[in-house]
Amino acid sequence: MSFQRFKKLSIKGDLFGGVTTAIISLPLALAFGVASGAGAEAGIWGAILVGLFAALFGGSTSLISEPTGPMTVIMTAILTTMVAKYPEQGAAIAFTVVMMAGAFQILLGALKLGKYVTLMPYSVISGFMSGIGVILIILQLAPLLGHAAPAGGVLGTIKHLPDIILDLHFAELLLGAMTLGILFYLPKKYRRYAPPQLVALVCVTLVSIILFDHDSIRRIGEIPNSLPALVFPVFTWDLLTTMLIDALVLGTLGCIDTLLTAVIADSLTRTEHDSNKELIGQGIANMTSGLFGALPGAGATMGTVVNIQVGARSPLSGIIRALILMLVVFVAGSLTEPIPMAVLAGIAVYVGLNILDWSFLQRAHKVSIQQTIIMYGVMFLTVFVDLIVAVGLGVFISNVLVIERLSREQAKNVKAISDADDDDVPLTPTQRSLLDKANGQVLFFYLSGPMIFSVSKAITRQHSSVSRYQVMILDLSDVPMIDMTVGLALENAIKDAIDAQCQVIIYSPNPDANDKLKRLRVDELIPSAHFVDSRTAALKLALSKLESTPEFNI
Repeated sequence: MSFQRFKKLSIKGDLFGGVTTAIISLPLALAFGVASGAGAEAGIWGAILVGLFAALFGGSTSLISEPTGPMTVIMTAILTTMVAKYPEQGAAIAFTVVMMAGAFQILLGALKLGKYVTLMPYSVISGFMSGIGVILIILQLAPLLGHAAPAGGVLGTIKHLPDIILDLHFAELLLGAMTLGILFYLPKKYRRYAPPQLVALVCVTLVSIILFDHDSIRRIGEIPNSLPALVFPVFTWDLLTTMLIDALVLGTLGCIDTLLTAVIADSLTRTEHDSNKELIGQGIANMTSGLFGALPGAGATMGTVVNIQVGARSPLSGIIRALILMLVVFVAGSLTEPIPMAVLAGIAVYVGLNILDWSFLQRAHKVSIQQTIIMYGVMFLTVFVDLIVAVGLGVFISNVLVIERLSREQAKNVKAISDADDDDVPLTPTQRSLLDKANGQVLFFYLSGPMIFSVSKAITRQHSSVSRYQVMILDLSDVPMIDMTVGLALENAIKDAIDAQCQVIIYSPNPDANDKLKRLRVDELIPSAHFVDSRTAALKLALSKLESTPEFNI
């Protein structure tokens, strides 16, 4: 634990932050616990454990961590799959996956890979998050209409939806509709004093007690006022690959969710989080949460923003928040007993609607048709196929499009001239005069900018006519780096020139480019005297080589 993060501690601000975020977290934790299938207890203990350990060991000063909508959707799928295959040990296997996800996050942080986690195209992140929102909404349709969620996830719900609608329970639908009404239409002047989720939870629960019999409405039931039982890791060899993949998905999503929220917190507090420490803190938090059979979590945007707005400036607010929620469990756990399931379904639907990236959905087609297609494609695959396929395919296609665009631009930086009147290459008057004296028998091959693999075809095109020249000058003075594919393309260009009896002179002052050429043993193909230290020296050496040939006339 780093005490440096507590240097801006504000007792009043952090206390208000802890109390306020605890009030916000309570209904969300209950809703996510029920939505996941693990129960309200798993949700609230996830909020406690993830929030506490992330605050203690993380790398941000004011981040609030708890079960979130995206993490709940993934956990729901994992838990449903494992319980279906192994009814007795399925839950333990699912929480083992949570521990593995936490270990993966710790590994990413220990390897200092935090800064790379969010390097994904926005269209992919937007499509993935919007898909998660759609999944959360679809999965809550059955509970909102008075039924338990059917097996089969999204497709199972859609398949059974006609039957669910025909047999809907009007009482629970009314309670769910009232919940959504409060969440959407509670006046702003009241939102300043109480979060709408808590208002909806309390008010609609009271309405359900007054208007309906206790047993006619599906309710949460009492949360045990004791620590949850430990869940010891359970592995099965036939599921090990599936468990690893699920853990990678859960861990990666938690990393992305957390670090994007941490960036928002930085912009509000004018501070800078340590992404690697934050991932280690999140990993410890999720491992602990999984060990106690609680939901995994990540940085929560709403809780974090509210935490900062009320004055919190250190992790103390996150610790206070966790302690308050723990006090609620131990002292007031029985108060959750009458809460209707339909109310929690309404809260979950509201969260799902907020996860949808409405801003980008509305204007994506105006920004880029290609990115719009990718975004909707990722969203469709996320909802109806597979989360890994969605992200993997989205990132792959986005990168291919970027590489194709970069290759077009970088191809313009591969130039070959033999006439000094060509302005494509930056030559001084003296250098142009020297090139003029070559009478078109020197090919000046000029590259600039970073040379990555997509440029190799342009290099091949430009040196294809090397047999018509006596000397080729390879100018790499403006190339900061060369990747292996381009290095091999340059090696082939040099070999082709040598085979065509064309002498090669290289001007490459940059260490990275030189190192790549040496590793390819280019220095063994041409004499050491043909490696020069200036462009002018290269042109003078080329002229001296031409003058030594009997057929050359100045």
